Formats: sequence, structure tokens, C-alpha cells
Amino acid sequence: MRRWGAAVVAAAAACAALAACGSSSGESTITLYNGQHVQTAETLISAFEKQTGITVLVRSDDEDTLAGQITAEGSHSPADVFYTENSPPLESLQSKGLLAAIDPSTLARTPARYNSPQGDWVGVSARVSVIIYNPGLISATQLPTRVSQLADPKYSGKLALAPQETDFQPIVTAYDRAYGRAATVSWLNAIKANAANGNHVYADNETIADEVNRGSVAFGIINQYYWYRMRAEIGAGNMHSKITYFTTGDPGYVVDVSGAAVLKSSRHQAAAQRFVAFLVSKQGQEILASPAKSISFEYPLASGVTTLAPETPFSQLQPYPITIGELGDGSTAIALMRAAGLL
Repeated sequence: MRRWGAAVVAAAAACAALAACGSSSGESTITLYNGQHVQTAETLISAFEKQTGITVLVRSDDEDTLAGQITAEGSHSPADVFYTENSPPLESLQSKGLLAAIDPSTLARTPARYNSPQGDWVGVSARVSVIIYNPGLISATQLPTRVSQLADPKYSGKLALAPQETDFQPIVTAYDRAYGRAATVSWLNAIKANAANGNHVYADNETIADEVNRGSVAFGIINQYYWYRMRAEIGAGNMHSKITYFTTGDPGYVVDVSGAAVLKSSRHQAAAQRFVAFLVSKQGQEILASPAKSISFEYPLASGVTTLAPETPFSQLQPYPITIGELGDGSTAIALMRAAGLL
């Protein structure tokens, strides 16, 4: 269960840090609404607090839930920063005018194509969609090479999906962009039937990874870092699954961007901007890059840092060419999945 948490610093240290924090209210505490994985956020927060003396109060939950809460709270939201796994929740808040402009020097640390088109949030890390499969149940040659093939009846009872995961929304958005609305509706209905036939519609990607690895289902769609994280947690000797990619440029082969924003309603603008800047600083990115410092296994996007994890280098990925703006706020994908009964 996710919960509120606070890291406390000594009063003397906090007072000494006030000037450096630059908090507009003279306080050295900010509130983070965290939609990222808790372990990833906690490691980054700890390093930030140690460096700055700023205390970060954290509320962790599903990113769509937090985005909805920020919308409901409006100008009275206690949140100073919103940190997400994917870009659509950030784009949703941007469209409602709830985000502050990010400092240009912070935006400059991440390639512009991974940042908010409007400059209201910054890209922090990335991940890519993959097929996870159990070779004992399905061979590599039997796997689909295109995401459209997931609808083939031959995969009935063999496919695992986690449509409630926000990670799945970009794939639906990309499919809709590539093939159109009618084809997307037909595809969603077919993959729902294929997954449901074996009761393999799960709540999250961690469950897909675990079920495929245990041999309960042949294959599923996840983001790559779930597989690497599972291997780090249970050991290579306990891995009975592998991962592979859809064909180059396929709509199922999508890069998702994790980002962070400062709320326009924040009463601690300077300190909030400082936290976001830390996420894309060399120190923050090196935490994401190193398995020894975190179990993120996401791709760092900023400050020229590259992953140290044993995974396909980010520069060698060949995903579907879709922009942050085209991924949008996820509302179309959500509506389509609801119509298909996947949500």
C-alpha cells in the first residue's frame, strides 16, 4: 500500500539551508505527488535532501489518480511537484493550465523531444515496451512480430495484458495513430478475448512479469525495466523468461517518457524548481543509470548520462516514431479501452 512519508532533518541544518533552498515562503519543505515507482523516487529524494537540506513530503499513488486529485484540488493543491512514469498525465494537467513553466536551464539538460512541447515539464527517464515470454511455453519464432498480431486467435489463452497500467496507454495511442479508430476498436476487442480466455488480464506489469516467469502464461507486454528489475531481485538463476522487441517502427514498440513538473499553485516555487532540476542533474541521472545506486533500470535522458545496466543501449532502440505531443493526454486511449471493456 502506498502512503504518505516524510524525511526529517535537524532544525539547525534546516535553518542553515533556508537561503540555499530559495523557497518563496521561507520554508525548506516541499510536497511531492509521486506517480513513479516508490523505490526509484525514494532514492532520488534521499540524495536531494542530503544535498540541499530541503525536506520532501511524499504522497505516492497511481499517476492517473494523482493527476485527477491535482485537478480536483486546483489552486488549493498542497502539491509542489508532480513526478510521473509517463507523459500523458503531465500533458493532461498542462492542458488545464495547472503547471508552471520549468526553468529553461533545467529543460536544456534533456533533449527537447522528450520534454513538454510547451515547456511545462521536463523529461527525466525513459523505458520501452517489450514482449516478455517463457521459452518453455512459446518459442521465439512463434511470437508475434507486430502488435497487430496480438489479435490472432492462435494466441487465445497465451497472452497477458495489464490494461489498467498507464504504460499500456501509449501503445493504444500509437495503434490508433497508425491504423485508425475502427481498426483499434477491433484490435482491442480481440486482444481482450485472447487474454481473458486464460484469465490473464492482470492489474499491473509486475504481475505479468511474475506470471510469465513462473510459467503460468506464455507471453505478455511490459516495459523492459520490469524484467531487469525482476532479475535483480530474484537472481539470474531464477529467471525462466526472456524479452524481445516488436519489429522496428511497429506501434507496439513505444518509448515512454517519465517526467516531472512544478504546480502553478505551489507556494514553494524556487524549492520545487530546484527539486526538478536535481532529477535531471548529473547526480540525479547517475542514480537512475546505476543498478548499484537504484533498481530503476530506466534509461536516463538528461545531462549526457547513459545507463550502466546490461540492457539494449537507448541509442540503439528503433521504436515507433511518435512524439510527446502525439501521445497527448491519454484520454483517447482510455476511452477506447473503456469501450472495449478493458477498463
